[in-house]
Amino acid sequence: MQNGNKYIPPHLRNQGGVSSNLGGGDSAPHLEHNRGGPRVVYGDNRRSSYGDRYGGGSVYSGRSVGPPQTNSRWSNVDCGGGRGGYSERRSHGYSGGGYVRCRVNERGFHGDMKPDALLERKLFGREDQQTTGINFDRYDNIPVEMSGDAVPDPIDAYCIDTIGEDLMRNTQLCGYHKPTPVQKYSIPIGSAGRDLMACAQTGSGKTAGFLFPIIMSMIAKGGTSPPHEGRRRVYPEALCLAPTRELASQIHEESQKFTYCTGIAPVVVYGGADVREQLRHIERGCDLLIATPGRLVDLIERGRLSMQKIRFLVLDEADRMLDMGFEPQIRRIVEDEGMPQGGDRQTMMFSATFPSNIQRLASDFLRDYIFLTVGRVGSASRDVTQTIEYVENRDKLDHLMNFLLTIDKGLILIFVETKRSCDYLEDMLCDKGFPACSIHGDKSQQQREQALRSFRSAHTPVMVATDVAARGLDIPNVTNVVNYDLPTNIDDYVHRIGRTGRAGNTGSALSFVNEKNSGLARELHDLLDENDQKVPLWLGQMCSYSNRGGGGRRGGRGAHNYGARDVRMERGPGGGSHRSGGAEYSGIGYSASGVGYGTAVNTYGGYSSGNLNDGAW
Repeated sequence: MQNGNKYIPPHLRNQGGVSSNLGGGDSAPHLEHNRGGPRVVYGDNRRSSYGDRYGGGSVYSGRSVGPPQTNSRWSNVDCGGGRGGYSERRSHGYSGGGYVRCRVNERGFHGDMKPDALLERKLFGREDQQTTGINFDRYDNIPVEMSGDAVPDPIDAYCIDTIGEDLMRNTQLCGYHKPTPVQKYSIPIGSAGRDLMACAQTGSGKTAGFLFPIIMSMIAKGGTSPPHEGRRRVYPEALCLAPTRELASQIHEESQKFTYCTGIAPVVVYGGADVREQLRHIERGCDLLIATPGRLVDLIERGRLSMQKIRFLVLDEADRMLDMGFEPQIRRIVEDEGMPQGGDRQTMMFSATFPSNIQRLASDFLRDYIFLTVGRVGSASRDVTQTIEYVENRDKLDHLMNFLLTIDKGLILIFVETKRSCDYLEDMLCDKGFPACSIHGDKSQQQREQALRSFRSAHTPVMVATDVAARGLDIPNVTNVVNYDLPTNIDDYVHRIGRTGRAGNTGSALSFVNEKNSGLARELHDLLDENDQKVPLWLGQMCSYSNRGGGGRRGGRGAHNYGARDVRMERGPGGGSHRSGGAEYSGIGYSASGVGYGTAVNTYGGYSSGNLNDGAW
């Protein structure tokens, strides 16, 4: 070697400094020096960790599992006994290059305004996209309540006058024909520039509920120019924070549909993925940023993102973020990084549950906000048939496999308590011939994305998951949810079974219960009774000797701690007007029967209509 340069084998020369990424995400070759001279060493993960799906067996953890057993339900699925049957590999390579000032369109944003037939087919032509079911029209009977001053009137339909020409075109491409209850109210509230705290049952169309008014306002006002000194720093104008990577990615997918041909450029950033790839997307232009708090703080510290131009802030699943320990990061992002305050920023928060303590905490970020409640908050859907079976832990696997043999179509989502159980159950199902994949917090982001793609496409129609997949995720065509292990609180149970029975479609939920779950028996009994489900006699007997209301993190259902009421109304009169769909309360009485909400119900009486779709709207 001369001048200190290392010897490079001929087949690795002239690479231009770009790292090879063999096999989709594998480590690049490197040089290892020993007495025999330098030699090229390749990473050990060139082969998929899930083996060759088409080979007659697979290799996992150094052992061959051999050909799978077959059964009548899965005989036509080519799983090869492997773990998941992933046919796609994703590379997060980075090709380098310096910063280039991104172009600006005529609206002042950084996205494309010209139609693209290929992109249009990719966004709107998905075969696995779920359509509305037979119970979709029942949405008009869902009770709606609002509190706050000068509440705008709801909209009745999607039209150019209510959502604008751009969104009207994109909703037609999406196949959306009318707004859901939360959208009927949140769109005019957001369009009026008001802050909003929306509490709506799982699947209520919350994504479009906050994206539509943001997109409408951005189009109407146009983009703003960044400071001259911010050469490498990007200044998004709208920020949406989500607690999990999967939810952030899902919101981004929906935002791509809604911003198609509007000129607005949406970008998503989250931990676990290659930060260089995310920086490349940001530098191409970012108007609407979807992020998890940790990765956003990282990019702010790197000096690559600024909050100084944020005009719209959204916290999706806000109660979970504030309850999971993200509060210090959120306060730093909102209060300490130059984000506009007061009337210069509009803030909206959405969740399926908003307990009183979280409402008080969240109100620190809001100004003169409107509180919106849609449906029986914290309740389950009547479109989901819930079945409870008493099964001892040692018998669960046999019961599960017998159940799977009876399912001839649709996707099956199985929830377990721990990550170890998740991996174990996946292996056992694959060994028995059921093509399965899994998702939990210890898997890399690439593995989680691969699992979701494989599950959505039905390559692996069974997915085993922890509660990382319980909230917010929209997975079309899930016909069955199995609670292999019951959660520790009733909130998580409601979120779990809310993954099926979407958009007016019907679904089924099976739960295995034994003495270990006696603390949840009372709340589970009340939930089944509330939704007109069959309640086993033994469950009532279990309730009689278990602690009443125990097991739930937020107490019994009678306490109404799901956040179905504005905490400001507890302070007595003067809390502003209070509207309710089909009922009259303190303040200004209002009946929304004119827009289809004329069902007279007890506010907290537990009426719950079709489980709406929180990800597809």
